[in-house]
Amino acid sequence: MSQDHGHALDRQTETPQPAVARNGDDEVIGRDEAHRRAILDAIPLMDESTPLAAELANNARRRAALAGQTFPVPRETRIFTVANQKGGVGKTTTTVNLAAALAKGGLEVLVIDNDPQGNASTALGVEHHSGTPSTYDVLINDVPMIDVVQVSPDIPGLLCVPATIDLSGAEIELVSLVARENRLRNALDAYLAERQRRGERRLDYVLVDCPPSLGLLTVNAFVTAREVLIPIQCEYYALEGLSQLLNNINLIRGHLNPDLHVSTILLTMFDGRTNLAHQVAEEVREHFPEQTLRTAIPRSVRISEAPSYGQTVITYDQNSSGALAYREAAREVARRGAAGAAISSAPSQTAAAGEVAPVSSEGVKS
Repeated sequence: MSQDHGHALDRQTETPQPAVARNGDDEVIGRDEAHRRAILDAIPLMDESTPLAAELANNARRRAALAGQTFPVPRETRIFTVANQKGGVGKTTTTVNLAAALAKGGLEVLVIDNDPQGNASTALGVEHHSGTPSTYDVLINDVPMIDVVQVSPDIPGLLCVPATIDLSGAEIELVSLVARENRLRNALDAYLAERQRRGERRLDYVLVDCPPSLGLLTVNAFVTAREVLIPIQCEYYALEGLSQLLNNINLIRGHLNPDLHVSTILLTMFDGRTNLAHQVAEEVREHFPEQTLRTAIPRSVRISEAPSYGQTVITYDQNSSGALAYREAAREVARRGAAGAAISSAPSQTAAAGEVAPVSSEGVKS
């Protein structure tokens, strides 16, 4: 028998690799999942005596857990308004990075930039110079949203309705228009119906970015959404404006949008080295135990740098701690959506009434 013929027989008798594997508990798992678990098991555990090595090992473990994951699809399109009357808490940063993370997880996501600053449009890399068809045209000139939507160049499945400087005058122009509070909602409903008519894939998530005020732009966003996502900065004044925000949401729900509720609270700019950050996080979780995500977004240089390159942190540095945190937050949001968890915005009478206790600053590390 020739050597080549012998090798051919060996190849014919090779045992094919199974598409599934079994773990020690005799659980059937896919090959990719088995590979991911093997990587996780191979990463050494580190204690607090080596903080840098512990952080690197933890980030490696998180990357392995997220690698190749697709997020569950919600039963219907989930529409969020990302809002907080306090400025600088990470509304736009959360909107774009959460949207990018959801899209990276295989979902179809639309971001509506409803802030005249247009920072969300910048981060998503879409055109938004003066004269570009934008949110302003949708609200004021009745331009169909389907003629305004742009595709983000970095992540498949991520769409954006950009904002231009023209939107800064929309507050005044909206005052005299009929059904001024419902214009964005009507435009979005028409867009979703048009996508369905064309046979395009259904949107899984819509995220509306708001300015830090309660003018007609924000009211339009609240009327459009079914859910509110509130980013809360882990700083001393984080809870100062939350009471008023909750009262305003209750007013919108009572008069304009009965389906509106606070479903998600995300802690941002978390610095685990300070007592204050832990105190704020504990206070928020105490008042909103069901709405607050387990994931907290850390302070991260990469998150701050990404918009200057016209990117989200998900594409700018996907292995950074900030990118990993937003991907974990997106996974948590998606899993809640798949479970159909519609959570009331009033977990207790105290929180619903807006009586949020201040956080003591005694003993806080500098």
